[in-house]
Amino acid sequence: MELGLREALFRDARRLLEALCNDRGLLPDEEPAGTLEVCHSGRALNVRTLFGPIRLVRRYLHHPPSGTGRAPLDEVLGLEGGYTPALARLVCRAASTMPSFRQGAEALGELAAIHVEARQLGRLAAAAAPGLRDALATIEAPGASSGNPKPPVLYAECDGTGTPMRKEVLAGRAGRQEDGGAKTREAKLGCVFTQSGTDEDGCAVRDPASTSYVGTYGGCRDIAVLLRQEAVRRGLGGASRVVCIGDGAAWIWKNFELTFPGAVQILDYYHASEYVVEMAVEIHDGDAGKAEALHTRWRREMKRGCPETLVAEARSMLAAHPGWSGEKRAGIESKIAYLESHAGRTDYGEYRARGYFIGSGVIEAGCKTVVGSRLKQSGMFWSEAGAENILSLRCLCLGPHFDAAWTERRKLLKQQKLRARRWLPEESSKAA
Repeated sequence: MELGLREALFRDARRLLEALCNDRGLLPDEEPAGTLEVCHSGRALNVRTLFGPIRLVRRYLHHPPSGTGRAPLDEVLGLEGGYTPALARLVCRAASTMPSFRQGAEALGELAAIHVEARQLGRLAAAAAPGLRDALATIEAPGASSGNPKPPVLYAECDGTGTPMRKEVLAGRAGRQEDGGAKTREAKLGCVFTQSGTDEDGCAVRDPASTSYVGTYGGCRDIAVLLRQEAVRRGLGGASRVVCIGDGAAWIWKNFELTFPGAVQILDYYHASEYVVEMAVEIHDGDAGKAEALHTRWRREMKRGCPETLVAEARSMLAAHPGWSGEKRAGIESKIAYLESHAGRTDYGEYRARGYFIGSGVIEAGCKTVVGSRLKQSGMFWSEAGAENILSLRCLCLGPHFDAAWTERRKLLKQQKLRARRWLPEESSKAA
């Protein structure tokens, strides 16, 4: 009964919407033809709406010299390839938030009685994503009068994860396969979130719904620019403190130095712990029990302070055992050198006393939820443009800027269409 009633309501809604869109008293279609344009009246178009297809009859202005044309009423209605803006917006969300285009199409049909082919989700996403990226770059930080409180602590994190790509995308790229080639392309992901306080135990607490993401398949500096822009949109200028957390990748720290000068830099505690565990295992390579006891104590001490004490103890062990093999000594020394190279980022006792996070769990989880759950499904092999489009759309949909970017994109599209009508000077002279 309910499904039948919904279909009846949709039929009535389609009739009403079709009548409204074809009412020239309500929606005039009188824009005069431009230079060298020829007007054709009564051109029909089947338009997909939230309630199903309707038939729109309007004027079409053809420009023979360029072989292009336009329907002014389509622009007034904001049609996206024959889809209304409301439907196009919903389809783009489904395309990026569901695990696949097929599942997105099924969800639209089951939940909203909107029947769109799976391939259309990909086409609309490909059409909308570049404009949404451009629109996002124009969104400014909220002003002082917006009522948004300044974030006491703003965090920026960054990481990368590989996604499967088509063979032609990977051709000539170095990788970790036996033949030296690559099976994946790295998606670089950045996130920004805020913290206003700590819990009763003094542990950092992330502000609810405060995390936003940016991502790209571009280079290291590309994600740096995107992350900086997102931090500015999220209130970087008004933040009392800025904290950058990452793992040991050199490009991450270089980006932080360039884009967040003066920020507190913290090496992910759990990443540092991996080196401590490996060093303890190498020291007691024949006794797992002693190795576990050592790295448990070292990690506890490091969390309360910094690695300086355990590094000094490890050096003493090296000096006390000159008979250790060269390979064993080199392994331990490499771990010591790594911890010493990050000495300015590992004062965990001080960071915890200030109430900061010391782990990069937010971006680690983001690599799984933002990238992995959509772009690393079984059987998926992406083109570069397709992966970039879905990644940027997914970051938008999972953050606070989608609605603003969609609105701003409409403005940019209008400006682009106006510029496109400025025909070449020689064509105007012919018309004269």
